[in-house]
Amino acid sequence: MIILGLTGSIGMGKSATAELFREEGVPVYDADAEVHALYAKGGAAVAPVEAAFPGVTVDGAIDRNALRGRVLNDSDAMKTLEQIVHPLAGDAQKQFRDKAHESGAPFIVLDIPLLYEAGGYAYCDYVVVVSAPAEVQRERVLSRPGMTADTFESILARQMPDADKRAKADFIITSAHGFEFARDCVQAIVRLMNRLAEEESDA
Repeated sequence: MIILGLTGSIGMGKSATAELFREEGVPVYDADAEVHALYAKGGAAVAPVEAAFPGVTVDGAIDRNALRGRVLNDSDAMKTLEQIVHPLAGDAQKQFRDKAHESGAPFIVLDIPLLYEAGGYAYCDYVVVVSAPAEVQRERVLSRPGMTADTFESILARQMPDADKRAKADFIITSAHGFEFARDCVQAIVRLMNRLAEEESDA
């Protein structure tokens, strides 16, 4: 089974591109959704995160805005958070991979925002980077509710520069040309992955 990593900086269109892979019937692991589940009421990360950062829990769930305020500009706090969350998310991802393998899926997509930054690219066979011009990215992000220019810059500071991601990528999908262009790119990648998986199984 081929593992295809999918990543891209904030506001680049990665989540929309992941949905295009789902529409093609490809199993997609959503790292952001998994973290949301870990932070939700009853989630495995709620107790340890609250213990590390008292006061970030509201009604039994992690308040992501409160947590962001505690860790975004504090590298030590961010490291503490990652040491709690990454192993939990890693367990969920392994379960996803195992289930997909058992189902006979020829390939899967791992949708992970910090794929390069956290080293997850090492276990991917190929990586797709979703990109867009900086001005498009900025406009998209600042249109989000509650987003400020300072918060945007703080998030960018934690992410590998887009140019560096593109230089490392096996495939680049530019989201600035609209959904149909992105869909064509996704469909071409799906055809290639299926062919490579078939060749791999025949070898």
